[in-house]
Amino acid sequence: MRGFRSALCRAAARTRAELQGTRGRRLSHSAAAPARPSFGIAFDIDGVILRGRSPIGGSPQAIRRLYADDGTLKIPFLFLTNGGGIPEYKRALELSELLGVNISPSQVVHGHSPYRELLKRFEDDPIVAVGKGEPAAVMAEYGFRKVLSIDDYASYFGEIDPLAPFKKWNVGQSNCQNLMSEKMHPPYDVHSERVKGVFVVSDPVDWGRDLQVLCDILSTGGLPGNGKGDQPPLYFAADDLEYQAAFPSERLGMGAFRIALESIFNQVNDLPLKYTSYGKPNPFVFKNAANILEKIVMGIYPNSQSTKEVKDHQLSTIYMIGDNPKVDICGVLKAGPPWSSILTRTGVFRGTDNDPKFPADLVVDTVDDAVSCILEKECIR
Repeated sequence: MRGFRSALCRAAARTRAELQGTRGRRLSHSAAAPARPSFGIAFDIDGVILRGRSPIGGSPQAIRRLYADDGTLKIPFLFLTNGGGIPEYKRALELSELLGVNISPSQVVHGHSPYRELLKRFEDDPIVAVGKGEPAAVMAEYGFRKVLSIDDYASYFGEIDPLAPFKKWNVGQSNCQNLMSEKMHPPYDVHSERVKGVFVVSDPVDWGRDLQVLCDILSTGGLPGNGKGDQPPLYFAADDLEYQAAFPSERLGMGAFRIALESIFNQVNDLPLKYTSYGKPNPFVFKNAANILEKIVMGIYPNSQSTKEVKDHQLSTIYMIGDNPKVDICGVLKAGPPWSSILTRTGVFRGTDNDPKFPADLVVDTVDDAVSCILEKECIR
């Protein structure tokens, strides 16, 4: 933290010297295009921006400081979250409403956003999407043609969940007409076409049923009720053991579900479960976010010149503001430069000092404090 503050003071001193050196000069309206920013910001959502659906830590005013007076984006930023379950454009609309600014879908990076990169491999293959919200709609939005949610997939097998008669709830559906159409015209025949891939998009809702159905799919080569077969590829959008929701203490996340599935699968099969996890702290996620931020910069300043600190059109610093040392801060440590970490006390982390295992570059109380430190360090008013 002392190093961060020292850098802040040095940057401020340089700026004062530069301002003194330019006094008396006449500025011309025909000067070159304004220099593009040399930094960007990535915000976690749960525990930093929101708790449940309620803004926390002064997040609305913090985000508004990144926009010009006319409402246009001034400082490049995005939301880098392991959450999801709805298409990015819907999350952008939700955040726009809650924060009072215009958020673009390109500024939302969910844990499942990298699934887009797997389209060529699975575009026309039968797949199953797992999780809360609209997992099948997410995958369809990415271009996957033959996708069923695990809710719909399980509904075609009458006895696949032996505990179904004892469950008092009904799985909510966002669009009953779409459900009826899918039931009448499913994208593939679940009784003859093998599932070629399983994608856990968001936190599963019915753990008992989903663990059973996934063990069936993964143990039989993608065709439940048949003999053993080669395991289809399995992907997790994130691997958070815990996360901060509306409840005061942390809730079990997708990583906990993965541990449960892996433990059970390995007990009932000869070969261990194979899977791929995305989401923070995977360095790939941070590299992908840096590329997206660079595109956002070019969208804001298409004709601008790079500052001296920016080499080959790369941001010199990207600040990750998060609440979970094991996820957000660990990810920054793995990713390395140009990433810099700021840890807030509004979510998973509540300590007075820095986290001993995954120390952040700076620890603050709220996201508003974090943005204040960044803008002061970067000499932005």
